[in-house]
Amino acid sequence: MLKTVLRLLCAVAALGVAAIPAQAQTARALPQSREQVQLSFAPLVRQVSPAVVNIYSRRTVQAQASPLLDDPMFRRFFGDQFGQPAERQQSSLGSGVIVRPEGLVVTNHHVVENGSEITVALADRREFPAEVVLADERTDLAVLRIKAPGEALPFLELGDSDTLAVGDLVLALGNPFGVGQTVTMGIVSAVARTRVGVSDYQFFIQTDAAINPGNSGGALVTMDGKLVGVNTAIFSRSGGSIGIGFAIPANMVQSVVNAALHGGRIERPWLGASGQDVTAEIAQSLGFDRPGGVLINDVYPGSPADRAGLRKGDVVTAIDGRAVEDPQSLTYFLALKPIGQTADLTVRRQRQALTLRVGLAIAPEVPAREVTDLAGNQPLAGARIANLSPALAEELGLDTLAMGRGVIVLAVNRLSPAQRLRLRPGDLLVRINNREIRSVAEVMPAINAAREWTLQFRRGDQVFSLAVRG
Repeated sequence: MLKTVLRLLCAVAALGVAAIPAQAQTARALPQSREQVQLSFAPLVRQVSPAVVNIYSRRTVQAQASPLLDDPMFRRFFGDQFGQPAERQQSSLGSGVIVRPEGLVVTNHHVVENGSEITVALADRREFPAEVVLADERTDLAVLRIKAPGEALPFLELGDSDTLAVGDLVLALGNPFGVGQTVTMGIVSAVARTRVGVSDYQFFIQTDAAINPGNSGGALVTMDGKLVGVNTAIFSRSGGSIGIGFAIPANMVQSVVNAALHGGRIERPWLGASGQDVTAEIAQSLGFDRPGGVLINDVYPGSPADRAGLRKGDVVTAIDGRAVEDPQSLTYFLALKPIGQTADLTVRRQRQALTLRVGLAIAPEVPAREVTDLAGNQPLAGARIANLSPALAEELGLDTLAMGRGVIVLAVNRLSPAQRLRLRPGDLLVRINNREIRSVAEVMPAINAAREWTLQFRRGDQVFSLAVRG
């Protein structure tokens, strides 16, 4: 019996081997050359790594001995000069990418922020001083220029980040933890990742290629050797890589580099409309088959959106044919467009599909800022204020329509009366002694008209009132 079963198994095995198609047998054939045995990214790494640099930045910071020194009672006995903050030098390390043969380097803004001395070290160990050509905190990007006249510098060509697809292979290059240039490999885990909270323009490439502290400003490279992103941040509970890293898309990098090459000033289009996500509940109420798009809540009078015919209640679903899933993606796609051109918004209005052509213009500086430092024996002394305009709101990353118009606090001096009132940058002055404040010119007359003050200011969605005696 056992012999019979064995014969049957052998017969079945023989039939199985005979049934394998010739194509499958060819796929299982042994490698016939060294190239087939040794699959390697080494040629690509040799091509791109010379353009990835280390960046050393030194800055001067104020070191406070103890928070007790800010206590008014403590300073009453020991004086304001006691325990003044001491200056010390702080160094930071990051990565960067040379993107132009004349020595333009792209890195993260936070790598060189407030840096007084910046050094760029190439992969071949050459070191050069560098200067900041453009620093854009809103995108967390900075453009440096290497001071190396006559030197031959390697560079990477910028790719089109809009062509990336989930699953594409990528390499990440940088200097993690200061150990030296390091290459890691992974795939594109997601595109158009929003709500990361790293910068104002939240629209990132997500990758599982290992990115760690020190990789900031480094290169995310595709298999054809193009720079497709600048590594910026990681999601981590330990401080090290867990396979969730984020890179700024190359198309945004290109817009910042273009600005650096043409005057060093970034001018971005202003839509003049605010909106919110179309959630599942909103989509159902509007009769949409799925969530997505931006539901317009308000339109600024006279803005490009207003002139194009955009209305409250419209849902923007695409811009120039590219799907808009949320307000962040709408802001990102607009930021890539040059001033003076137009953009086509695909809009749904009461189940009707429309295309609205928007002229792209910068936010207006109306009213003029009139930046003023307040002084004297009054509760707002030590505050720097300005008239809030659409241009200033855009510069500060504020929602123009949510903030409205009025007088905004730009800065508050340490140990000043304004700081003791807990006034903060970004607060909007609303009223002084029940007198509405609409401009900087109205602040001091309202302050000087009394010796006791009731101050009202708005912070985000909250309104605060303070009573102060002279």
